[in-house]
Amino acid sequence: MARRKHSISLPVILGSVTVALSIALLVGWILIIMRNWELAKVTEHVWLLVGGIASFGVIMSVLVLFVVFLAREIREVRRQDTFIDSVTHELKSALASLQLCVQTLERHSLPEEKRAELLQMMGTDIERLTLFVDHILQASRVVSGKYSYQVREIDCGALVRRCAEHVRERYRLPEGCVQIDIPDSLRLYSDSTALEVVLNNLIDNACKYSNTPVKVEVSSTVSGDGMVRIEVRDSGIGIPRTALPRVFERFYRVPGEEVNKRRGTGLGLFVVASLVKNLGGQVKASLLKAGGTSMLVVLPVGSGPAGPRGMTDDDG
Repeated sequence: MARRKHSISLPVILGSVTVALSIALLVGWILIIMRNWELAKVTEHVWLLVGGIASFGVIMSVLVLFVVFLAREIREVRRQDTFIDSVTHELKSALASLQLCVQTLERHSLPEEKRAELLQMMGTDIERLTLFVDHILQASRVVSGKYSYQVREIDCGALVRRCAEHVRERYRLPEGCVQIDIPDSLRLYSDSTALEVVLNNLIDNACKYSNTPVKVEVSSTVSGDGMVRIEVRDSGIGIPRTALPRVFERFYRVPGEEVNKRRGTGLGLFVVASLVKNLGGQVKASLLKAGGTSMLVVLPVGSGPAGPRGMTDDDG
């Protein structure tokens, strides 16, 4: 709570001063008008009326801008607080699980099967923590502009299959839950590390927010304008239409009980959008008629750090 008060105290102070000065100026102008109304004709003091109206307009504009600024600041602080709470919960949960496993392993009478099971649980917790920290580091590098790009030829199908297999193993999903329809001949020039982060995040999200049984589809097409479109579809819980424009914002998580059941930082899709933009493409989220979500990434076949291209209203 102290963090939030400190973060918004300056805007509140500035706003209070602005409001006080505005009221004082308005009252002073009214008093001047009333005094001069009795002393002379109104037509001789038109400048007072014009000046007062102009001042009032300026004051109202400043107040509107301040309210907008304050609302943005409060929203950003709340999102950061939510992110910090999420990080704290994730770290505490994983560390508590690891501590319990270690304490249990210290018992000499523990059967080998139980030891193997606990070691597997510890491995899962460590992998989850590693992935969690990676998301934060990726977002930090993107925001600071320290993400370095190296463009080279990429076998798109092989990269997608590798990402899908990593995600499948992470969630211990059955084979075939991620259907891949990408031609073996598809090649594009881009940064393989950045594109792998993008695909990993999208496939991970699709699996994490899917209903049981998990069903995810990854497909691609190449258009005549030299753009490759990679689409990740799921049959999961979906995203409210009102939240679609915000899913790529930093720290943003879709509100709702179903989303809160799944762990997350609100950074994954922000990293995706930032990396895709720096690779010269765009990403778009949309709802599927049959339920679920579509994430469409559009990249130039000859890609690299550049400006956005190639997204139309018909995509998705």
